[in-house]
Amino acid sequence: MTPHQTLDLIAELFLTEGHRRYDAPEARPDLRGVDVLSHSLQCAQLAEWAHADAELVAAALLHDLGHLLDARRWGLGWRDDLHRAAAGGGRGGEEASHATRAVHLLRQAFPDEVTEPVRLHVQAKRYLVGFDRHYLEALSPAALHGLSLQGGPMTAMEMRRFELDAHAAAAIKLRIWDDLAQHPGKATPPLSQYLGLLEDLVLQTERQRARQTVRSLQLAIRLMA
Repeated sequence: MTPHQTLDLIAELFLTEGHRRYDAPEARPDLRGVDVLSHSLQCAQLAEWAHADAELVAAALLHDLGHLLDARRWGLGWRDDLHRAAAGGGRGGEEASHATRAVHLLRQAFPDEVTEPVRLHVQAKRYLVGFDRHYLEALSPAALHGLSLQGGPMTAMEMRRFELDAHAAAAIKLRIWDDLAQHPGKATPPLSQYLGLLEDLVLQTERQRARQTVRSLQLAIRLMA
């Protein structure tokens, strides 16, 4: 899949699957809750309000793309199947079916500054729970259930390892915006605005990768001479 095909797929997933609610089955549309598209737009908006760079705004928008991939695969049972897979996956099982699923797609079109905060945003939740007991106390019952599927609070060793990751700080910011982006009916910029930002990043990434390829070829030629 080319980078531009990846971008087209992202837009299609938001438009066709973004109505899925996190906390309500499709049979109960009257229940209050935030759908994936609204949550993603709110998260990107919070990143913009925090003056994050374009890559982190993109990560904020795309952090739950794995849920949309699961929704396309599983249909009405997307959350049930997701949780069953997580429960059977051991520590970090949710990451394997959620964050990592998104990253496998996003790496085809975006740099590490976009994909790594997405990959780490589940682990950032585990880190924050281990770091700050007040963060744990503020979690909703649904979030606590998710935490149990994701491996629970990090151990001291896991926290130190996480802190050494170059993208840990960005992932923590994304996690905090993720927690705040839960307001049904909140006004946000349209998806089209952020798709334009994604397209600019795709073009930049293509140019950067092309330059890297040329440099690698030049180095290989010099070594062979």
